[in-house]
Amino acid sequence: MNEDATKNVADSAEKKGAEGQNDLEAMLAAARPAGAPAADTSGQRCGVIAIVGKPNVGKSTLLNALVGQKISITSRKAQTTRHRITGIRTLGATQFVFVDTPGFQTRHATALNKSLNKTVMGAIGDVDLILFVVEAGSFTLADAKVLSLFKPGIPTLLIANKLDMVHRRAEIAPWLKGMQERHPFAEFVPMSAKNKGDIERLFGICEKYLPEAPWWYGEDELTDRSEKFLASETVREKLFRFTGDELPYTSTVIIDKFEEEASKQHKRLVRIAATIVVERDSHKAMIIGDKGERLKRIGTEARQELEKLLDAKVFLELWVKVRSGWADDEARVRSFGYE
Repeated sequence: MNEDATKNVADSAEKKGAEGQNDLEAMLAAARPAGAPAADTSGQRCGVIAIVGKPNVGKSTLLNALVGQKISITSRKAQTTRHRITGIRTLGATQFVFVDTPGFQTRHATALNKSLNKTVMGAIGDVDLILFVVEAGSFTLADAKVLSLFKPGIPTLLIANKLDMVHRRAEIAPWLKGMQERHPFAEFVPMSAKNKGDIERLFGICEKYLPEAPWWYGEDELTDRSEKFLASETVREKLFRFTGDELPYTSTVIIDKFEEEASKQHKRLVRIAATIVVERDSHKAMIIGDKGERLKRIGTEARQELEKLLDAKVFLELWVKVRSGWADDEARVRSFGYE
């Protein structure tokens, strides 16, 4: 970003007090580099957009908002997303293929974390655009580690997420200037993934960077992941939500059975049996809860969400098994479906 653009950002924030959407739009207009490509609506467009960042910056929430339906699980627990999740949204002549990635792990060098990082590296290697998601006004060592992975030549948007949590918008201007010195971002997008207007604006920005190409998927497709995978992720989300920080992240869910049956009473009837895998007996007891109440609640919440997601009557059985040290066993990590 040149000096004039930087000065305009600061002036916009200081003069207007950085209150309201008009202030934000002025800030974005000033921050947009002069060389940003203009939109071209002729013909079909289709491209891959990687959503990348450290754990817990809102990547999965952003993906779900962009797709318009929940396909990636969310929770306050770090390392919730463990797989490359593809979300698809077709608007007008443009098909956006979004790839949500696990948060890049910098702490523990377990076999599971190495698998998660391999997934991140694979996702950003061959895409048309990168959305680098950070919390607005913040930049940590973990953020810097992720940023260092980016290859030159791939346009990258700085997604300053959770803008609604920033109380003094005037502080964003100098922060944006500092971020531009860290990396030649194509554009800045201060926003909130929970704001519908911000999501619509992001589509318009992303579209300009996608090549003219035939669509990869049908117009109504939302993800390339199977219903079996979505069932596993839904159970895992409820597991995390109802155990909070009590349960270590080294737990996973394996689908043992996913069968659709004919039914005179229901349009669809799906029977699912799933195993929750943990590393210790104490973790198993924690999940089951007093008289099995916690496990029952996890199952009920997961079943209700799956019925909406699959548009079916769902029967769900849950079991809990202990597999000590599985997260540090490369063979077992692969057997549980991780790359």
